[in-house]
Amino acid sequence: MEPELAWLILKSIPGVGNYLIKRLIEQFKTPQNIFCADRDALGRVKGVSVRLANALRKPRASDAVRRDLDRVRDCGCRLVTLDSPQYPLLLQRIPDPPPILYVEGTLENLEPAAAIVGSRKATRYGLKNAHQLAGELAGAGFTIVSGGARGIDTAAHNGALAAQGRTITVLGSGLDRIYPPQNRALFKQIAANGAVVSEFPMNAAPEPFHFPQRNRIISGMTMGTVIVEAAQKSGSLITARLAMEQNREVFAVPGSIQSQSSSGTHRLIREGAKLIENGRDILDELMPQIEPAVLASLRNEEPAPAAGTPPDKGLPADQLRVLDALEPYAIHIDELTRLTGLAPAKLSEILLDLEINGYINQLPGKHFVRENQASR
Repeated sequence: MEPELAWLILKSIPGVGNYLIKRLIEQFKTPQNIFCADRDALGRVKGVSVRLANALRKPRASDAVRRDLDRVRDCGCRLVTLDSPQYPLLLQRIPDPPPILYVEGTLENLEPAAAIVGSRKATRYGLKNAHQLAGELAGAGFTIVSGGARGIDTAAHNGALAAQGRTITVLGSGLDRIYPPQNRALFKQIAANGAVVSEFPMNAAPEPFHFPQRNRIISGMTMGTVIVEAAQKSGSLITARLAMEQNREVFAVPGSIQSQSSSGTHRLIREGAKLIENGRDILDELMPQIEPAVLASLRNEEPAPAAGTPPDKGLPADQLRVLDALEPYAIHIDELTRLTGLAPAKLSEILLDLEINGYINQLPGKHFVRENQASR
């Protein structure tokens, strides 16, 4: 029996879950060995009943399993199994690793990796930070792992790609059922610069219960997980909890105390997540943990500065006065008039020049914020 088919059959046997497959593989090394083992040997594995031992000794490839394997081969994807050299090492170490990963792209040179996740309903502030953090980490040689969802996940993938780095998205559906569909073009870019990964059969729908399940893969593949924005009830908080259970680092980006989008991240910080302000904060924690062989392969450059943050040197005094008056959160033009002492017409002229040149960002309602502090 060919190895890929054997793995798919093992995974399809009712009552055989990820925890049990890991124990069986630790004992017997391959699915073929499991199918050939005697009942007594199978019965000595925790969780294998007499009924299950009988089922394991009579493996059968269902039509659905054969169709799934045919589709993998037809679309140019591949299966990376738990015993494969390309299977992510950190993911192997979690209690219930997926026995099979469906992969479009490549998982080679995955390490070191960090996850960046957050709200689908992200603020401009959150999107900007996710993009910037991903770019800084990717520029330092890290693979960025996320879930491909709208909002923070998408910004993180784009930030890694903009830095010409590697990124991986983990789906809550099969590779033939891309979700969300509007990210199809992005996922093609990701597959060309990393991988699109799923543990679900090719045609699996994006069921709601799939997403908490896939979150353990996002955290399990990586040394640490960064939560950029998360409400009190958020899938990102599930990912953070799983990372803690897997003994991985958890980082959180602080936000406004008035923003519901940051209430979950603030709770994480209270519970022990590391507050971060930039990519260097993350690198300082993770770089000492990287294995020497992996560390030797990393580039030695410092992370590149984020795009769109030109230096302030050489600006006219009036423009510098306006920049100095701006704070991390948006300020209304009337308040800027008061703080700078500039006439409204002159201030409007300066604000327009600064915005055109990429120093500031105008938000709705005549509010302004410095571009390197703004949400995107």
